Amino acid sequence: MCDQDSSSKHLHLAKSQLEPVPAAGSRRRRIWDLSHECHCPVVGVCIPLAVLRRIVNKAVNGQAVADDYEIHVGAIAECGRRNRLSEALQQELEQRYARTIQVFRTAKTTEAVTHLWLAAIDESDVAGAFWAALTHPRCTSEMQDGLCRDMHMLQHQAGASVRIDIARFNALLEQNKLLTRELSRVQERHARAIAEKSAEIEKQNARLIQLRAENIGKDSSILFLSNDLNSLKTEIPELDTRQRLQKKIEHMSERQGDLENQVRELRQKLAEATKAVSDVQEQAAEQSKQSPEEKVYPITLHLQQKTVLCVGGRSGNVPTYRDLVERIGGRFAHHDGGLEDNQSLLDASLAAADLVICQTGCISHTAYWRVKDFCKRTGKRCVFVENPSVSSLARGLEQFSSEEAVNTETASW
Repeated sequence: MCDQDSSSKHLHLAKSQLEPVPAAGSRRRRIWDLSHECHCPVVGVCIPLAVLRRIVNKAVNGQAVADDYEIHVGAIAECGRRNRLSEALQQELEQRYARTIQVFRTAKTTEAVTHLWLAAIDESDVAGAFWAALTHPRCTSEMQDGLCRDMHMLQHQAGASVRIDIARFNALLEQNKLLTRELSRVQERHARAIAEKSAEIEKQNARLIQLRAENIGKDSSILFLSNDLNSLKTEIPELDTRQRLQKKIEHMSERQGDLENQVRELRQKLAEATKAVSDVQEQAAEQSKQSPEEKVYPITLHLQQKTVLCVGGRSGNVPTYRDLVERIGGRFAHHDGGLEDNQSLLDASLAAADLVICQTGCISHTAYWRVKDFCKRTGKRCVFVENPSVSSLARGLEQFSSEEAVNTETASW
């Protein structure tokens, strides 16, 4: 088997120096019919050492004290003739390899036997095949010589494999020792962890028992208190009615507090509104000597710091526009609608405004459509007035106030 392509796959059947094997028809040869050179591989390979010692002990009617090598040599010496030991070995071989022998019985020629032997070598099952081929009726002396040489090389390869296996086995032993030590450390850590967890579980169980006891005590107290409450209810007449009245009183007290807060807020708003009306009336009295176009139109709203952009209007009325808007709490901004101011500033002014008053009588056509388109796209509140007078501006603000009130009422609903 050193060169498997040549030595294992092809028997080198040369002229052997062994004794010629007599033709025996269909009769298989016995172990004592084989040549002496065949006995060593047959006894050494085909019969396990423990089985060989058992057969030898049985043959000598006692316990053999020889070592394994002496038993092997003695068995080989006894196989040269028919005796009690050789017959026992023959019986053991026939029983152990009965199935392989049955397979080799199908071979009717020397070439067929050779093919079966080569197939056994490929399958690494040579012990039974070696015995069946050697004892086959079609085994010639040349085949017997080739079988012995193949078995000799197989034993060399097996020895090398054994040495490799021994080295691997020793390496595995060392690795096993390391793993065993690591396993011991892991088991120790695991045992400590289990002990810690067990102690924690015991502590938690003790805490659980304590909590259960406390819970039972609380349940008992609740039961006693419930019984006392029921006793008091039976002793005090109309207790349920009193409790309902007490709850109703508490609810009414809360409601009264809410109403008082609302009254205070309304009074404060009324005072602010009264003051605003007074201021407006005073301003109206002061400006009663002005022309009807320049009188201040009294309005009752508060813009709450909202920015009012006035687009267009007479340039002489701008201070009056500003005074009116700021007087009712707003911030005033103005753009003349493209007469003198740059129309590119109109979009920025529109974006910053909360309310737009567009005086259509004093504004360019381009500015008018820009204001209308911008307010429509953005949803910004815009009031269009035709007269550039102060009173028209005041009416526009009143219109905004009315729409705002309606929107607020709708949202509250």
